[in-house]
Order: sequence, then structure tokens, then C-alpha cells
Amino acid sequence: MDIKMTDIMLHIDETLDRPHQLELEQYMRNQFGVIGLGYHAEKPHLMIVEFNPDRTTPLELLHSVENRGLHAELVGLL
Repeated sequence: MDIKMTDIMLHIDETLDRPHQLELEQYMRNQFGVIGLGYHAEKPHLMIVEFNPDRTTPLELLHSVENRGLHAELVGLL
């Protein structure tokens, strides 16, 4: 079975300490269509989310972050 996979980069405006990063990471992993994610090692404001585009969209993932009370933007999408 082939699973479609793509990724996006989200810029999180707030500075999150490690416990809050892990909390957000766990929340995002539970979102429908998310396959995996992590933070950019040298730029912790950047979250990379791998997802199945048949199951969710970049905008839905952005809204998931915003629903946690955070401010974020999609990076590189026009």
C-alpha cells in the first residue's frame, strides 16, 4: 500500500521551552493525517510536519497549532 506523504514547515511565533515543545509535538502527532514531525535543530521556532495530503491540509495543520493558543505561519507557501 502506498501512502502519500508531503511536509510543511510552520514558524511558531512564541518561544517554547522543551516541555512545551514536547506537549505541542504530542498534540500535533494526534492530528488526523500527521505521519511525523520535529523541530529544526538550530531554529526551534520551526516545526516540520510530515502528513498525508489525502487526509489533511497545510491550513488545517496551521489551525491545529492556532487552536492551542499559539501564533504561527506556514513557511514557503504562497
